[in-house]
Amino acid sequence: MAVLQHTLRTAGYGRICPVCDAVEAAAALVEFRPDLVLFNLDARTTDGFELLTRLSGVLEGDLWAPMVVLTADLSMQKRKLAVSLGALDFLRLPPDPLEVELRVRNLLEQRFLRLQKESDSPVYAPDAAPTEIDLLKRLALVAEYRDDETGLHTLRIGAWSAAISEILGYSRDETEILRLAAPLHDIGKIGIPDRVLLKEGALTPAERNIMQSHTTIGAEILKRSGSPVVQLARQIALCHHERWDGLGYPIGLKGERAPQAARIVAVVDAFDALTQKRPYKPAWSKEAVLNEMRSQSGRQFDPEIVLILVTLVESGGVRDIDNRLRQIA
Repeated sequence: MAVLQHTLRTAGYGRICPVCDAVEAAAALVEFRPDLVLFNLDARTTDGFELLTRLSGVLEGDLWAPMVVLTADLSMQKRKLAVSLGALDFLRLPPDPLEVELRVRNLLEQRFLRLQKESDSPVYAPDAAPTEIDLLKRLALVAEYRDDETGLHTLRIGAWSAAISEILGYSRDETEILRLAAPLHDIGKIGIPDRVLLKEGALTPAERNIMQSHTTIGAEILKRSGSPVVQLARQIALCHHERWDGLGYPIGLKGERAPQAARIVAVVDAFDALTQKRPYKPAWSKEAVLNEMRSQSGRQFDPEIVLILVTLVESGGVRDIDNRLRQIA
């Protein structure tokens, strides 16, 4: 909308990212990280409420930003539905320049007050209460219990992700956050019926859609938490099936648009899944798994992370981690 962009630039706002393609909208939020989102509910490119739901799901945790819905229909029914799906305020179409300027200024003040409040709090307490850590671990077990009663899968994902993050230069606190958050990547599986989750053999297209919904279900479960661990876990749950080539789901984020923590978990989760026996497949040999990971480097997976994992496996680092996990499990 050229008129809206002109109004914002005239008011002094120079950092504007117009997106007209509904498919690219969610990816743009992750990449651009806006302080305010103006959403045209009446655009004809897609179902407005469906897209509003998708975008609201992305704008959680450290990506939160107020969303203003622009529409020619400000009926109470439509406003209630928009609010229930994540809208914070409304502007009538066509937009009035003065109203736009006032609404934008007020909402940006809310955004910056929230950021200031968050910056005044510690990012993470490495000495978090044992009860809180225990609850996070038990929550991670919930999603895996139906097909991994040992709980070792969640432990491996956390430990391997932490090991990779250390090599990437994460701080000690950041590594510990990832160690606790990564095991929650599949929490959304609690919403997948057993007939799909435990099916032997290939899934039908309809069943595949159901299975893929565990990413958005997980993000929904973990949203609106003030815990940095849960906020990171939500990003991972939502994005750990995105692909480096942009052909993943549920958003289709390409390359570094997906959060790095999610890209780490994508690699270690796939590696572990291939090495383990599942109802729908036998376990692969280590050699076969490494060949598959190399072949998908730069396609499904972040090449840098694949290289680190392969190096850890070949050097015995992964084996040492697994041995320690078996002793404490």
